[in-house]
Amino acid sequence: MAAPSNLNEYEALARESLSPVVYDYYAGGADDEVTLGENLRAWRRIRLRPRLLVDVSRIDPAITLFGRALSMPVLTAPCSFNALAHPDGECAVARAAEASGILQIVSMTANKSLEEIAASSRGHRWLQLICFRDREITRDLVRRAEAAGCSALCVTVDQPLFGRRERDIRNAFSLPPGLTMKNLEPYAAERLSSDDPSAMGKFVEDMFDSSFTWEVIAWLRSVTKLPVVVKGVLTAEGARFAVEHGAAGLVVSNHGGRQLDTVPATCEALPEVVDAVKGKADVLVDGGIRRGTDVLKALAMGARAVVVGRPYLWGLAVDGEAGVRRVLELLRREIVLAMGLAGRPTIGGIDRTVIL
Repeated sequence: MAAPSNLNEYEALARESLSPVVYDYYAGGADDEVTLGENLRAWRRIRLRPRLLVDVSRIDPAITLFGRALSMPVLTAPCSFNALAHPDGECAVARAAEASGILQIVSMTANKSLEEIAASSRGHRWLQLICFRDREITRDLVRRAEAAGCSALCVTVDQPLFGRRERDIRNAFSLPPGLTMKNLEPYAAERLSSDDPSAMGKFVEDMFDSSFTWEVIAWLRSVTKLPVVVKGVLTAEGARFAVEHGAAGLVVSNHGGRQLDTVPATCEALPEVVDAVKGKADVLVDGGIRRGTDVLKALAMGARAVVVGRPYLWGLAVDGEAGVRRVLELLRREIVLAMGLAGRPTIGGIDRTVIL
């Protein structure tokens, strides 16, 4: 069989290799999955305005983000449970991200620990955090992130409660024996290793803080020198609050359509957030990005970079580390081609005149 020629083809192959339960876990969204679908469709509704007769013999998609040089404006998203796709899990993703010259955001609920991931790769990474009721657990995770060489903290703020993901409910999803949330084992090893399928859900309900407010951002800044990035912003109001409380960056995100259904697609929310931030923080965006043209549109609307999740999971499921590398290389080639055909050979030359 010929190698996949785009990211969508990787999903089709991954679906064949994964169990239906795992595929649904990765692919599914909340409720009627309206936002899940709109994340994809919204990028396609935007039209590009190419600039003609521009010298595009040299095209450079590289950026610098918080002082880190990246080969292209792409990060891998903090997706939970990468080892469901391949035994090497997040470590394989870390090696692929390093080889591709980009940055990995490690999920707090990864199947591999921060320490294992750091030992497997010297690439750039951030840690994604959800705040615990016990602030000392959160503080300890911050210390571990610093020790593991993370260069920022990415705080998820759109998950005070868990969205109703009906595919997972129908499938009675749970982690198989031998897999756990490795980063959290030091704080609840017995509960996480329980044979009870509901143990993981109970742990999350008991330990994660559903009462935290914007003051958590200020508190995090008081316990670390790492930049704090707020993930889950969809409105100008949220953007302003994040900046006021010291966020160095924002991720325009609706959690891949997995939390509150019928919220705007990230593509639709991005311009409002960029305008509200007024350059005081770097803005990133995730959700439905499958093509280099999607990345070009995001940059044109003011995003500094994009964050991709499901595509690298499909690559991981198909061919482990090599599959993730191939997904990222395909995306890079498409970004370069889109920049060239649009007559914008440098990242700095991409602005809102690129789109209708």
